Amino acid sequence: MHLNPYGGDAVDLAADLCNRRPTSAEELADRCREAGLTLERPAGPEDLAYALAALDAWEKVVDATDERERAELANRMLAASAAHPRLTDHAGDGWHLHYRDEQLPLGALLFSLISVGTALHLVGRGMHRLRRCEVAECATIFADTSRTGRRRYCSHRCANRDAVRRHRARAAT
Repeated sequence: MHLNPYGGDAVDLAADLCNRRPTSAEELADRCREAGLTLERPAGPEDLAYALAALDAWEKVVDATDERERAELANRMLAASAAHPRLTDHAGDGWHLHYRDEQLPLGALLFSLISVGTALHLVGRGMHRLRRCEVAECATIFADTSRTGRRRYCSHRCANRDAVRRHRARAAT
């Protein structure tokens, strides 16, 4: 997966993994491959544990209540995971940048990928562009990549559900 810019693909992968947490190293590896990641080593239980810790940290970034808190939490993730940028052609599909050391185990790779991707997404699209669905009974996380930056729902289904709820509330009064 070429992530130049890293932002979009990395936050989409983080949201997918957060919303539906993998339960085994094999599932984690399969979902990462499905997202386009080239895995350089087999995944083990320690990778799952590391990835789940990264998702816990990332979820705190998503749930931060203001920009400064969000930036501080993202900076902590970056400090714990990212390395200097380096050119790589690790998969033989063209030169691109990685913001991590080479040959990382999957858990560490995901922590770095999610950290850098989140930082680039927030500064490139806006600090408010990670959130949870506004439907009360839905806790789904999503990255707002809309043109206007005003997306409020994780899906059309939730948007429609909320519109019907508001319509019925107005009609009842």
